[in-house]
Amino acid sequence: MIIQKLHERKYEILLLALMQHLFVGIFLTDMDFYTHVIWPANMLILGLGSVFLFAGKHSWRHWLRNLHFIVILLLPIGIPFFKNLSWYFTLLNINYVVFFCFLFIEVLRFLIKPGYINTDIISASICGYMLLIEISVFLLQYFQYRDPASFKGVDITSPALTFIDLVYFCSITFTSIGFGDITPNTHVTKLITAFVGIAGQFYTVVLVGILISKFSSKN
Repeated sequence: MIIQKLHERKYEILLLALMQHLFVGIFLTDMDFYTHVIWPANMLILGLGSVFLFAGKHSWRHWLRNLHFIVILLLPIGIPFFKNLSWYFTLLNINYVVFFCFLFIEVLRFLIKPGYINTDIISASICGYMLLIEISVFLLQYFQYRDPASFKGVDITSPALTFIDLVYFCSITFTSIGFGDITPNTHVTKLITAFVGIAGQFYTVVLVGILISKFSSKN
């Protein structure tokens, strides 16, 4: 009964997991504690929050996703031991991009399938937006760790501060605010930032069309 109730609320659970992963830094000042304790705990909560998206599905793609999730859980645990190795953060960011792409595709498939609108559709819509931010953050973070000069204004004194700064940067890029305190500094990050901004606007336009279509179909 409990599992069934959780499955019915899977998009709300995933949304809460994404929100805490992206914005829990609001309530924390100890960045070492954030890196060593909160980050691994966040990924565990996020992974558990995503489990119900794949419940009852047994294709090879979902088995692959489950195996990949184990890797995702283990990677943050290694940060204290491998924080001085650039290749480790490269590996971490690539795996996170793949993980969030898996989730985004699954959410998108749900959004375009049913011809009705309900709380699941609304929650899934917001999840899609948060997942695009997650994908963009770890994609840009990949380049930041490859080349520390990729951005101006990003704090690189700790992995937690780098992550928080890029969450902020991607959020204001998606919303077209652009304060200018953090800016891309290489041609690669400039082009990726441009693509991120376009992707965010495109998702918003498509999402509005989907929601209007479903609302009209319901009426």
